[in-house]
Amino acid sequence: MGLWARITRIFRASTGAALDKIENPELVLQQTIRDMRDRVPELNNSVAQVMATERLLLKNHENLEKQVVDLDSKIKASVKMGRDDIATAYIGQLQQAQLDKERTSAQLEHASLASKQALKARDNYVLNMKKRTAEAMQLISAAKQAKLQEQLAQTMETFNIGDDASTFNEMREKIDRRVAAAEAKLQLGTSSVDTQMADIEREAMDIQLHDKLLEYKQQMGMLGSGSGNAGGKQITAGSDEKVLEDVIVKETNEAAN
Repeated sequence: MGLWARITRIFRASTGAALDKIENPELVLQQTIRDMRDRVPELNNSVAQVMATERLLLKNHENLEKQVVDLDSKIKASVKMGRDDIATAYIGQLQQAQLDKERTSAQLEHASLASKQALKARDNYVLNMKKRTAEAMQLISAAKQAKLQEQLAQTMETFNIGDDASTFNEMREKIDRRVAAAEAKLQLGTSSVDTQMADIEREAMDIQLHDKLLEYKQQMGMLGSGSGNAGGKQITAGSDEKVLEDVIVKETNEAAN
C-alpha cells in the first residue's frame, strides 16, 4: 500500500470517528422525517401531471368519437343528395379521424395505466413514510431515554456517598451535644439551691401542720400523759377520725392562704 493511500485511509478513519462523535441520532432522524415529508408535494405534483395527461387524452378521444359520428352522418347526407365529390372529401376526413381515434385510444390506455401506477406509488410512499416516521419517533424516544440514562450514570459516578455520610455524622454529633447540654441544664435547674429551699420549706410546713395537729389532739384529750411523738401518730377509730380529717383540711387551707 502506497503512502498516499495510507494517509487517505487515516484521514477517512479520523473524519469518520469525529463525525460519529458529533452526530446526533435524534437530529438526524428528525431531518430524515422532514425530508420524506418534503418529497410528498413533489410526488403529488408528478402524479397530477400524469393524471392530467390521461384526462386530456380521454377528452381528445371523446371529441374524435363525436367527429367520426358527425362525418359519418355528413357522408350519408352527401350520398343521398348525389354529391359524391363532397362525400368523398368527408370519407377522407373520416378515415383520418378514425386513425387519430385509434392512436388516441392506445395513448389513453398507456396513460391510464401510468396514472394508476403513479397513484399506487404515491400511496405506497405515504404508507412507507408513516411507517418510517413511527419508527423514527420510537428511535428518538429511545435516544432520549438513553441520554437520560447516560446523564444519570455520570451523576452516579461523580456521587460520593462518603461525603454525605460524614456530613450526617457531623450533624448527628452536633445535635447530640445540644441535647446533652439541654439535659444538663435541666438537671442543674431541678437541683439548684432554690429548688432545695422550696423542698425544705414544704418539709417545714408539714412539720408545723403535724405539731399543730398534736396540739389539737392534746387539747381534746386524745393523747395520753406518757405519749410522745409515737403516740401522736396513732389515730383512734370512729368519730375521732372525722374530727382529725376536718382539722387537717382546715389547717391545710389556712396554710395555703
